[in-house]
Amino acid sequence: MLDTLISSKTRLKLLVKLFLNPENRAHLRGLADEFEESTNAVRVELNRFEEAGMLTSESKGNRKLYRANAKHALFGAINNLLLQHIGADRIIESILARMGTLEMAYLTGDYANGRDSGIIDLILIGDIDKSYLSDKVSKAEVLIKKKIRYLIYSLDEWNQRAIIASEIPDLLLWQRK
Repeated sequence: MLDTLISSKTRLKLLVKLFLNPENRAHLRGLADEFEESTNAVRVELNRFEEAGMLTSESKGNRKLYRANAKHALFGAINNLLLQHIGADRIIESILARMGTLEMAYLTGDYANGRDSGIIDLILIGDIDKSYLSDKVSKAEVLIKKKIRYLIYSLDEWNQRAIIASEIPDLLLWQRK
């Protein structure tokens, strides 16, 4: 979908890398290697985003690290558009209605790190109807043309796991209010 609207593959990769998860940071050569693009192509796009105020940068040693400017007026809209691009919004909406009690949903793995691998990794916390979820995930995979992997934890298991492992998933997608 987005690749029809955004003709520059480098620009689209940068959006996914930096705007899907605002905690992601990257430097020019690392991005060029990851995207398998020339440093010049990546530099041009980084400069455009930075001049528009959509990226901020800081120097660390001899590297300039870039990250999304979460305070930019368009950040929220771009982030939502990217969540729609990967299909996370449809997955959550489709399973929330009748799957049980979802407390939290996290995006982990490649997409949380800004890599468009075609595999969406989710952690779902709550009392969830596993057969209903499996059916919905199968349908969502066809709809969004991406593979979905998920782990389910009860709230107690999650709290125990978080304390023991000191792990926090990359990106909170949804939380019961």
